[in-house]
Amino acid sequence: MQSTVLLAHGGGGAQTRDLIAQVFQNHLANPEFTQDDAAILKLGQEHIAFSTDGFIVQPYFFPGGDIGKLSICGTVNDLSCMGAQPKWLTCAFVLEEGLPLKDLDTIVASMAATAKEVGVNIVAGDTKVASKGQVDRIFITTSGIGQIITPNPPAGSLAQNNDAIIVTGDIGRHGAAILLAREQFGLEAEITSDCAPLWHLVRKLYAAQIDIHVIRDATRGGVGTVLYEIAAQSNVGIHIQQKAIPIEPQVQGICRILGLDPLYLACEGRLVLFVPQDKAQDTVELLQKEAHGQNAAIIGYVDAKQKAGTVVVETEIGAVTVLPQPTGELLPRIC
Repeated sequence: MQSTVLLAHGGGGAQTRDLIAQVFQNHLANPEFTQDDAAILKLGQEHIAFSTDGFIVQPYFFPGGDIGKLSICGTVNDLSCMGAQPKWLTCAFVLEEGLPLKDLDTIVASMAATAKEVGVNIVAGDTKVASKGQVDRIFITTSGIGQIITPNPPAGSLAQNNDAIIVTGDIGRHGAAILLAREQFGLEAEITSDCAPLWHLVRKLYAAQIDIHVIRDATRGGVGTVLYEIAAQSNVGIHIQQKAIPIEPQVQGICRILGLDPLYLACEGRLVLFVPQDKAQDTVELLQKEAHGQNAAIIGYVDAKQKAGTVVVETEIGAVTVLPQPTGELLPRIC
């Protein structure tokens, strides 16, 4: 076991899974401890989803959003991924001495606007101020409770052979937007983060009675990491088609210049869905009618011919190869 915490432990890939298993799950495991985006808990006759998430994005303002909007979207989307309508949020701030109050005001106003868009209330919170140099400007943690609206909540362990795999839009934009906002590489492109709350998309799918086996938001580690997580949890093999994956030309260009794989760049407004094949086209058509689903696409399927726990990618020339396992930290502090 690694003797110190590395940036890679926060990347969402193999090192993150090791850290959770060897430290957190080792000490905190209980029957309700979950590998999914939120825990499903029974409260009387009702079932609720409960989630918490921390945000340390740098810079805290970026094209398409800011840390405040991101903090609401992150927890709202985690609850949505469990088939739960977000009901209440709490928030905690760790502020660095010297943070401009006008920046804090803008961030909190952004949180309020995003919460209003979803129809969720922020009902409690906490604020701590650290001495200059002890924190990088502002960190936010949000927790949320949602009401399960389906009798069969989705889970990462429920993918089935021949399920179609759908992404709700083009991938990698948040990671690319943050990378450019840091101005480290002298590159310029008009890329905005896909940061968005996605409860309305999920609600529409359930209203249409789509049988969704898995929902996962592709945040840190991107779509590739999500696919490996689900392949492991469901003990299945996954086959994706490279040419079917929606990627904006600007994002693709940045990735080619810097040697990055867009499958491992973070999204903050994209879901990965596993649905029965006979519902896949209906699902995509429904998503494409919505503001945050216009570029939805079927990118692959659960393949019984593949070894359980593996993800293979069919290239544009028809070759099939194993998708490299996510390791390391492509871009720290993206969420």
